[in-house]
Amino acid sequence: MLYIKSLTIITLSLLIASCEGDKNEKNKLFSIDTSVLKQVYQPNESADFVIKNKKEKKIDSVNYVLNNKSIGTSVANNKLHYSFENEKLGWHLIKAKVYFENEIAEVETNFTVVAQDAPKLLTYKIINTYPHDIAAYTQGFEFYRDTLIEGTGNGAGSGTGKRGITSLRKTNYKTGEVYKKVELPTQYFGEGITILNNKVYQLTYQNNEGYVYNADTFEKIKTFKYFKDMEGWGLTNDGKYLYMSNGTEKIYILDPETLEEVDYINIYTNANKIEAVNELEWIDGKIWANVYGRDAIAIINPKNGAVENIINLSDLKNKVTKHPDIDVLNGIAYNPKTKTIFVTGKNWDKVFEITVE
Repeated sequence: MLYIKSLTIITLSLLIASCEGDKNEKNKLFSIDTSVLKQVYQPNESADFVIKNKKEKKIDSVNYVLNNKSIGTSVANNKLHYSFENEKLGWHLIKAKVYFENEIAEVETNFTVVAQDAPKLLTYKIINTYPHDIAAYTQGFEFYRDTLIEGTGNGAGSGTGKRGITSLRKTNYKTGEVYKKVELPTQYFGEGITILNNKVYQLTYQNNEGYVYNADTFEKIKTFKYFKDMEGWGLTNDGKYLYMSNGTEKIYILDPETLEEVDYINIYTNANKIEAVNELEWIDGKIWANVYGRDAIAIINPKNGAVENIINLSDLKNKVTKHPDIDVLNGIAYNPKTKTIFVTGKNWDKVFEITVE
């Protein structure tokens, strides 16, 4: 009986290998003609997809699938013209299923769609400077009812070896006084926060979970798991949906009730993707984002992920007290009453109120 089972397994393995071999041989007959394609496109451009038929097989039709979505079928091997106007920025996979002589072959290639225009550099002006808790490893920063809500993480303490503690706090932005604070155990590294419908949403870095609090009392309402296994970085909202970054070029759009993904955007300039998108703020219909490790803010179109403007804030680090644990620029808060922007950094002792031109 054992011999028969072994023989059956061997036979099935040989049959599977034979089928895979036949499939590979069919696929080798064709390829998507990349000589008429570019590696990088802009949204106002289009492409013609056509199959390179090495052995001049009789092709009945070709079905093209872009990122698992059928975009059209060509008769015989006619060109399929396709515009990228409504496609997301970022990397795209195009597959072609070739029907020929009662057989089917599948081939694929890829390309990238980048932003239409180069981002414009904006200038800023400091109009006020306020005190900030030098021990606050700022991860989230947002105004709510004229109060500055701040989320902090367990700062690395790279200079002193003294780590911070994750917290959620209410702050008097003029004096720096923290008049309400809740802390999490040391195994939780707090990240971005945002306030929507009188609820504070707080992310964690690598715990794959976040928390919802009552914005008035800071009483925890619930704990939620991320919709997939990933890191939590920045968080903001547009009044309806949450926008969450995870350290890549992606910003996910979430339903605030279910915390499930509704959509996503990829963050690109006209040349490159922008990874490590960190603390987020929604200002006048745009997403303002710190980019980790860069002392700059990217202003992003939330409809397509295009970086429209850049603000270079590198000079601000020269205006704060130098100490062993000082870290990068991180923290953007828009005050709707003053219509000004407040920025700070991890373990900075100052908050800067700025206007942007």
